[in-house]
Amino acid sequence: MTIMDTLRDSLKSLKLSGMLETLDARLPQAHGGELGHLEFLQIICQDEITRRETVVFQRRLHRAKFEQQATLEEFDFSASPKPPAVQIRDLAALRWQAGEPVILFGPVGVGKTHIAQALDHLAIRQGAHARFAKTSRILADLAGGHADRTWDRRLRELVRPDVLILDDFAMRQLTAPQADALYELVSERQGRSLIITSNRAPSD
Repeated sequence: MTIMDTLRDSLKSLKLSGMLETLDARLPQAHGGELGHLEFLQIICQDEITRRETVVFQRRLHRAKFEQQATLEEFDFSASPKPPAVQIRDLAALRWQAGEPVILFGPVGVGKTHIAQALDHLAIRQGAHARFAKTSRILADLAGGHADRTWDRRLRELVRPDVLILDDFAMRQLTAPQADALYELVSERQGRSLIITSNRAPSD
């Protein structure tokens, strides 16, 4: 077994797959004199850090349960001129993440859900935990918690994310139990950000 085989086995044992994946590309740089010993070590360590950050990012995207991987870079403001571009780009600075709510309202087809998911995507890029769900599904899930006595656990799962999107809010009039459940959820999420999309005006 060569020293390279031993090195690869060691990297596998240490679960340093980021280093392992880029080793063959980095070694010629070192042999060619492009990298000193410390530079070589620093670069392959950074390769590992980058891989781990990518894995964490992908996990958070998966847990967010987006309908689609929407970003603001993909949003065509010229095709959908109704959303206020300046305000949306201001929201992209994520100053609202200090627990302030964001309400996106307007008619069907203007891109509310896309923008909400895109803002969540930006928050995840900056290390936040996020969750997307239709409001009706969240209320149905919480209602199921009363039936099987898992209410507290289900509520905690919705309180935990740094950012929660309630999509299609107030599509139908809420029943008294649904209103109570929503009140509990919003109350428990004090200090955590909430994004609401709705076809209804805030006055409704």
